[in-house]
Amino acid sequence: MKQTRLLLLSALCMAVAGTSLAATTHAGHEHKHEQSTAAKALQLNDGKKWETDAALRQAMSNIRQEMSGALQEIHENRLSAKGYGKLAQKVEAEVGNIVANCKLGTQADEQLHIVIAELVDGAERMAGKIDGSKRQKGGVLVLGALEKYATYFDDPGFKPIQY
Repeated sequence: MKQTRLLLLSALCMAVAGTSLAATTHAGHEHKHEQSTAAKALQLNDGKKWETDAALRQAMSNIRQEMSGALQEIHENRLSAKGYGKLAQKVEAEVGNIVANCKLGTQADEQLHIVIAELVDGAERMAGKIDGSKRQKGGVLVLGALEKYATYFDDPGFKPIQY
């Protein structure tokens, strides 16, 4: 199971890096990237939310549902390490689904990578993989990523979690 998660996260990192690199020479045009995708700020698409597809909407809905179910325990700092570990696994699995199945345009995909990076960071913290970081902080990061998704991506059925 640990090998599967490690492979999944490695694949995600390669996908994020690969897409960023591919975007620099996409369709014969060169684009300059002064910052990494993770360091960029999310932006709307000329004032509109970014496109989504069914795979992305389903995965984000699944993450929202899991986080919503644990919100009270996270908020009250009562969720056990095992509980955080299970949440982290579910977030990682859904991120894997996004990477494997989501097909967005280049610009929307770049914006999505910012949200994905925050989801992965949150999952790693919830799983206890980052020394000195509280698992609760990981939960808060995932909740923040869900809020950003709702703000910047066109998913009419998706509502951010109120916390």
